[in-house]
Amino acid sequence: MKRRQEAPSAETRGFGFATRAVHGGARPEPYTGARATPIFQTTSFVFEDPEAAAAYFNLQEYGNTYSRIVNPTVAAFEERIASLEGAVGAVAFASGLAAQAATFFTILKPGDHVIASRALYGGTLTQLRHLSRKLSFAVSFVDPDDPDAWDQACRKETRLFFGETIGNPGGNVLDIETVAEIAHRRQAPLLVDSTFATPWLCRPLEWGADIVVHSTTKFLGGHGTSIGGVVVESGRFPWGNGKFPGISDPSPAYHGLAFPATFGEYGFLMKLRAETLRDLGACMSPFNAFLFSLGVETLPLRMERHTANAVAVAEFLAARPEVASVAHPGLPGSRYAPLVEKYLPRGAGAVFSFDLRGGRAAGARFIEALNLFSHLANVGDAKSLVIHPASTTHRQLTEAELAGAGISPGTIRLSVGIEDPQDLIWDLTRGLEAVGSEVEEEASACPM
Repeated sequence: MKRRQEAPSAETRGFGFATRAVHGGARPEPYTGARATPIFQTTSFVFEDPEAAAAYFNLQEYGNTYSRIVNPTVAAFEERIASLEGAVGAVAFASGLAAQAATFFTILKPGDHVIASRALYGGTLTQLRHLSRKLSFAVSFVDPDDPDAWDQACRKETRLFFGETIGNPGGNVLDIETVAEIAHRRQAPLLVDSTFATPWLCRPLEWGADIVVHSTTKFLGGHGTSIGGVVVESGRFPWGNGKFPGISDPSPAYHGLAFPATFGEYGFLMKLRAETLRDLGACMSPFNAFLFSLGVETLPLRMERHTANAVAVAEFLAARPEVASVAHPGLPGSRYAPLVEKYLPRGAGAVFSFDLRGGRAAGARFIEALNLFSHLANVGDAKSLVIHPASTTHRQLTEAELAGAGISPGTIRLSVGIEDPQDLIWDLTRGLEAVGSEVEEEASACPM
């Protein structure tokens, strides 16, 4: 008689992405049987006894102490994102910029040097400039498309490389593997903002990145309801290489505990949580973590629709006479086609920009004529969104900095949602016709 083969257990089976997006970090609540992760809307937790409380605060035991540092609802969300990114763990924050700032605080000390892409999101560029002055570290902004620029910017004080998987709003695709190799040759980690890609389209840790940050406000949440951020880490970077004493040396805050030596591959994340998050206090709320976990459950479905719609819209815009250029890396002939094929085989995201003929005035006329596209400062919503970067998200940049980021006075950024694509094209047609009529009026008013 043929012996029946036992099915693999949940502990040994490698579940697929969509399954982990629904189940990662979530277990039936043991006391009530609730299947959805409860919202533990509490500031603090009762300790079993004084010895247990002391062990928690000494980091000798891991448990719930205070929701600024650990909360069960937030922890379930962190575990889900870590699973999707292939990370050893994650720490959630109140916003994407808070997650980035906490990463800088944890890694850098006065006198250190950061090499960053000059095509970053405008808020990130501003954050780096202000923090570098206040914390006394240096920043060099480089052309993200030029590997030699990353290499030549290196100094003996270089302690961090920073880029975006897909640039905002220029659509630059980072050669993650190449930049990671340059960073590791200098014994520095590579930090990647992968907000636009999400782990469904790209997992930078698989290509050599050491740390990934997301604004969970965007595609991970997916519905424009909550602000949040998250940091995940590979657990592979050698923080004890002598260049990061703030991480590897004994901590005076914990009676001389050395984080990497004590926690191994979790050393950086424990430092990030137990010291930086504790001290800066920018924690994610349990309610927002609950909403983000719900959003992630449908992430694969939404991202498939987002990316397909974005390509359809980009192709439509590229054929219009009112449009000077379209910066979608997934279009045929894009300079980023080889990198898209390598890092983003499922699609190049849903956020991209295009340049209107007629500059700033044409941009205003275009946006005013739209109906389905909402004019606001966000991306990654299920609803389609539009903005004029030069006057909003990148307003603090100089003209030279705008040019470096691929932004002109007529640049429009779209975040393409999950609506019916023919309806989005109908709406954009109305906007382009408004631009066209303005150009025709100006031309007829000009004397021959």
